[in-house]
Amino acid sequence: MGSNQAISFLTNVARAAFGLGAGATILSASLYTVDGGERAVLFDRFRGVLDETVGEGTHFLIPWLQKPFTFDIRTRPHTFSSVSGTKDLQMVNLTLRLLSRPQVENLPTIFKTLGIEYDEKVLPSIGNEVLKAVVAQFNADQLLTERPHVSALVRESLIRRAKDFNIVLDDVAITHLSYGPEFSKAVEQKQVAQQEAERSKFVVMKAEQERRAAITRAEGESEAAKLISDATAAAGNGLIELRRIEATREIAGTLAKSANVAYLPGGNSMLFGLNPGR
Repeated sequence: MGSNQAISFLTNVARAAFGLGAGATILSASLYTVDGGERAVLFDRFRGVLDETVGEGTHFLIPWLQKPFTFDIRTRPHTFSSVSGTKDLQMVNLTLRLLSRPQVENLPTIFKTLGIEYDEKVLPSIGNEVLKAVVAQFNADQLLTERPHVSALVRESLIRRAKDFNIVLDDVAITHLSYGPEFSKAVEQKQVAQQEAERSKFVVMKAEQERRAAITRAEGESEAAKLISDATAAAGNGLIELRRIEATREIAGTLAKSANVAYLPGGNSMLFGLNPGR
């Protein structure tokens, strides 16, 4: 009798444990959590993707019948490169950086049309499309001189195209721009030619200045000669004699300062200091 009661008790305990375990499993399968910075979309086996977007927190679902798919709605960076042709048929290498996030209210549509990896499917494609369309409107040198305008056109076009796929672009920037080797060589040759032209222009200007200086100097000398001629005609040879005396005095003053100059008397004999009787 006591053995039957023990067996019955253990059976009841086992049933209760099994019921609790099954209940816990069902409860666990009926709950899902959406973390911060995420949103969820529910897929129902009978109704398909539900139109409601589920926010952060813990939520209930029907096990097996419904399945959640979470989306990261925080802004994420994307970088990709593109080789595009300019208006003057030059090839340009461009690197574009985007900051994108999905439109939260349209997450069910994004999931239906593009899936979880929506950004990897859309952004490189529309980025290359927009870059090629914008770059083709400018010459190669204009990409440098009008870079802010080019960046603005790329930003506006990309934001408009991304909106068609329910994607928001918070920032668009061209981070790198480089040309092919042929164009780089042509630019270098052009710079060298411009430097040579500037150097030639300087040489011409210098020669012109020297010519003008020579003309001015010649005019001054001609005017001085005319003044001297007029003074000579008015004063006779007195002016010439005065200039000769002034020149003589200047030469004598210069020689007097030299230690290697000896002065000799102007008489017939150098031996005036000797006694002629000896």
